[in-house]
Amino acid sequence: MLERKFAQYLKTFLKENSDKILLVNGARQIGKSYIIRYVGKSLFKHFVEINLKEDKEGERVFADVHSTIDLYMRLSNYYTKPLGDKSDTLVFLDEIQSYPHILTMLKFLNQEARYRFIASGSQLGVALSQTPSVPLGSITIAQMYPLDFEEFLWATGVGKEWIDGLRSSFEREDALDENTHNVLMKRFKYYLLVGGMPEAINNYLKDRNMARVRQTHKDIHDLYRIDASQYDQEHRLIIRKIFDLIPSNLENKKKRIVYKDIEGVKGKKFSDYANEFEYLTNSGVALDVSAISNPRFPLVESEQKRLVKLYLNDVGLLTGILYGLNVNAVLQDIKSINLGTVYESVVAQELAAHGFKLHYYDNKQRGEVDFLIDDYNALSVLPLEIKSGKDYTEHSALSKFVATPEYGIGRAIVFSNERSVYKKKGVTYMPVYYCMFLQNHSGGDSIILPELEAL
Repeated sequence: MLERKFAQYLKTFLKENSDKILLVNGARQIGKSYIIRYVGKSLFKHFVEINLKEDKEGERVFADVHSTIDLYMRLSNYYTKPLGDKSDTLVFLDEIQSYPHILTMLKFLNQEARYRFIASGSQLGVALSQTPSVPLGSITIAQMYPLDFEEFLWATGVGKEWIDGLRSSFEREDALDENTHNVLMKRFKYYLLVGGMPEAINNYLKDRNMARVRQTHKDIHDLYRIDASQYDQEHRLIIRKIFDLIPSNLENKKKRIVYKDIEGVKGKKFSDYANEFEYLTNSGVALDVSAISNPRFPLVESEQKRLVKLYLNDVGLLTGILYGLNVNAVLQDIKSINLGTVYESVVAQELAAHGFKLHYYDNKQRGEVDFLIDDYNALSVLPLEIKSGKDYTEHSALSKFVATPEYGIGRAIVFSNERSVYKKKGVTYMPVYYCMFLQNHSGGDSIILPELEAL
C-alpha cells in the first residue's frame, strides 16, 4: 500500500469532527476511494461503501431517494449485516456528484446523526457549483491530489527520518553534500517520468517497466478526455479542445492559454470559456494559474482571470505526452531538450498539493515570473522562478520584481538543478527538490488569542 499524507488527515477528521460530513474532492485515479476505504475499515466496525456512479449506470437503487428515511431503507437492503449507530458505522458515498439530490440531502443526514457519512467525487467541484442548495454548514470539503514528491520518496524506500534531515537543511538554507544531492536529483527525475498517480507508481515499483507505466498514463489521460465528453453538448467539445491544448501551450514562450486557438476565432476572451475552465479545474484534471500584474499580500485580492495558464494535474501524464518511452529526454542533459515546462509543471503540482493557490506575475514593463505564493509568516508575496538549465542565474523579470519598492518583497527563490544554496541581491538559489518543503501555513495548528481586558 502506498502511504499517503491524506490518510492521517482523514483519521483525525473522523475521530474529532463528528459534527460535519467530509467531502473529498479530486480527479479520478488519484486514490480517493482506496484511502477512504482503508481508513474507514480501520476505524469503524461497520463500513458501507456505495458507488453512486455505478448505481446510476446500473440498478439505480438510489436514483429516486427523496428523503433520509428512503436512504436508510435502501442502505439496510444494500448492506446485509445489521448496522450500528454513529459511533461504529461509516457510510461512504462515492462519486456523489452522480446524484445531486443526495448531495443536497447531506445536511439532513448530518443533523439526524444516525450514522457517520463521508463522500467523495471526481467531479465534485463541478457538482457543487451547479447545486442550488449546497449544505455548507454541514460539510467540510477537502481536496486530494496525486502523490507529491515526498510521498514518492516514501514509496521508493526513502525513510522519513532521512527526509526530516533534508527538511532541516532546507529550513537552515544549507546545501546537501554532493552524494546526497545526486541521489535526490536522480529520484526527482524518476518522479518526473513516473508522476504521482498511484497505479503508475505501483506499476513502476513492480519491475520499473516504463512501457507499462506509460500505458497507465495514456489510459488515465484518455479517461479524462472521455469524462469531458460526458459533459453537456454545448461545452464538451471545447473542454476537450482546451484539455488537449495544455501540453502545446506550455511549450510556448508565454505558456498561457491563447483564446483564439481554442476555436480558431479572434476576439475571444476568458469569459467566453469560463464554464469550460471551471470544469477542468473543478474536476481536478488541470491546475489553473492566474496572472497578477501588481501583487499585494494576500494575492487573492489582485488576481486576474483574463491571463490564465493551465497545467496537467500530474507531471507523469505530461512527460508521457511529450517524450513517450524516451526516458533519456529527462534523465540526461540533452541540449536540444528544454525541460522548463516539465519543471514548472512539477512545481505547480507540489504547490497545489501543499495548499497554495497558484498565481504568476505578468507585467508589461517588468516581464513574467513563474509563480507567486503567499508567505503568511512574512505577510508578503514570495516569488518563485523555476530553472532547468545552466542559465539559472539569468532572470531579469525576477530581479526587477524584487527591486520594485512598492511590492515590499523580502525574499525570492530560484529553484534549479544546482546543488549549492546561496543568496544574492535578494534572491535565494536552491536545488529544485527543495520545493517539496514549501507549505501553506495559512491554517492548521490552533492559535489561541489572549484574553480581552475587562471593560
